[in-house]
Amino acid sequence: MRNEFHADLDTVSDLLVAMAHQVRAALRQATRALLRADRQAAEAVITGDEEVNRRYREIEDRVCDLLARQSPVASDLRAMITALHVAADLERMGDLADHVAKTALRRHPSPAVPAELRPIFTDMDGVADRMAEKITGLLADPDAELAAELDGDDDAMDELHKQLFGVVLGADWPYGVETAIDATMLGRFYERYADHAVSTGEHIVYLITGEPTPTR
Repeated sequence: MRNEFHADLDTVSDLLVAMAHQVRAALRQATRALLRADRQAAEAVITGDEEVNRRYREIEDRVCDLLARQSPVASDLRAMITALHVAADLERMGDLADHVAKTALRRHPSPAVPAELRPIFTDMDGVADRMAEKITGLLADPDAELAAELDGDDDAMDELHKQLFGVVLGADWPYGVETAIDATMLGRFYERYADHAVSTGEHIVYLITGEPTPTR
């Protein structure tokens, strides 16, 4: 029974790693759609989000089944609680990539952001991608110190978010209210993507140490 239980936990872990790979790729592809007016890339992200959702539901079902059958305690229970929380964060990261792609598609065939903002969104995508890469590695090989670093990694995203607001709210902004709203919402999507990455790191720290991360 214990061997079967741990085999099931390994399956859940594999599903989480697959989700992490997918939401990382989704935001990269959504950014491509955003900056290059790439309709095909946008549609691929939107279609792929259903697979992320399917994996999320599968993880929920598997964990609930294990809880009902095995009544785990101690580290095994932490592993299952962590899996549920991480799956929820990853599912939300997939949704945020989907929102970016839908914004790009709505503006097609024109780019969804003006040229002045493209370097900021390119940098936001870079920060988000590095955080998502770190998460993928941590889910395969948990490390509390590395997971805790994600909070500091998020500082770069917060700084880019401030830069974006500085441009959009500047007196010489020439693109009107609608484009400003799009840019503001897009910035929020990237910022929230990074926040969910931080949350994932906090859950991994809890998995290893058994101690919740202090409220920031």
